[in-house]
Amino acid sequence: MTLNQGYRYRHILGPNATGQTTLSYLVTNFTHSTEDQWSDRLSAGEVELDQRLAIATESLYPGMELIWNRPGWLEQETPQNFALVYRDVDLLAVDKPSGLPTIPGGGYYLNTLLSMVQAQFPGARPLHRLGRATSGLVLFALSNQMASRLSQNWSKVQKQYRALSCSVASEECYDIRSPIGKLEHPRLGTVYAASETGKPSRSVARVLERRPESTLFEVDLHSGRPHQIRIHLAYIGHPLLGDPLYASGGQPLLDQPGLPGDSGYWLHANRLVFDHPITGERIELDAPLPTSLRTQSLRPLLALE
Repeated sequence: MTLNQGYRYRHILGPNATGQTTLSYLVTNFTHSTEDQWSDRLSAGEVELDQRLAIATESLYPGMELIWNRPGWLEQETPQNFALVYRDVDLLAVDKPSGLPTIPGGGYYLNTLLSMVQAQFPGARPLHRLGRATSGLVLFALSNQMASRLSQNWSKVQKQYRALSCSVASEECYDIRSPIGKLEHPRLGTVYAASETGKPSRSVARVLERRPESTLFEVDLHSGRPHQIRIHLAYIGHPLLGDPLYASGGQPLLDQPGLPGDSGYWLHANRLVFDHPITGERIELDAPLPTSLRTQSLRPLLALE
């Protein structure tokens, strides 16, 4: 366990602040803590509202700044390594291990990829992120120019993943276009899932290998929604093997589901291809595959019997 130095969580109040008190807003919008816990934090002076100490009963309105000065806490241990894949004066690419959060969140602050990368490369900024259990390539900008240009052209970056899914696929290729949005969940509050009212999303999944009770897919990501590959493969009836959150149909499990960041599944960001925004050079990056995501047979595209 690692004791960190605490963190200042900054939040700008949204439209639903109207008519609420500080305590009711915290309880409604940050359900990871109970009303008693938020009340204790207010009493301890941990919460600020527009640069003054907040009390529980003041009336709120949209646009106010709310800050929770969270004291230091013990973090769960995570892998403490990453592999350098590419580096130039403007750009950095690393291979993140499974189990390491990309950025602070979900109870992690120090034990993150961002913290470890910035210890070696101060000022490095992640251009995207992977889920805690997802391994593979993460890009960091080392200059303002790179951060701006690559962010503006992110849709042109080719992103490829390997995924191990439940059951044996009946087709060779799936062009998956289910929209993804937030749904109400009795335990988690809201969670991303396949939703007709969600945002347009597209993944193309190709069968690399059929195994006795699972399928190894290669997936091209054509949009960047949260948990997209997990949701899309579940949507076509092939949730990731060991996924504690999503079931067939792209919906969250209702019977004792895991949390969005829980591990147990195999998903790896293995390839990124793009034109360097500053030099114009074609950059092709690959991260070594975990053993379970490598093809195991001499004939990877075995036909169904």
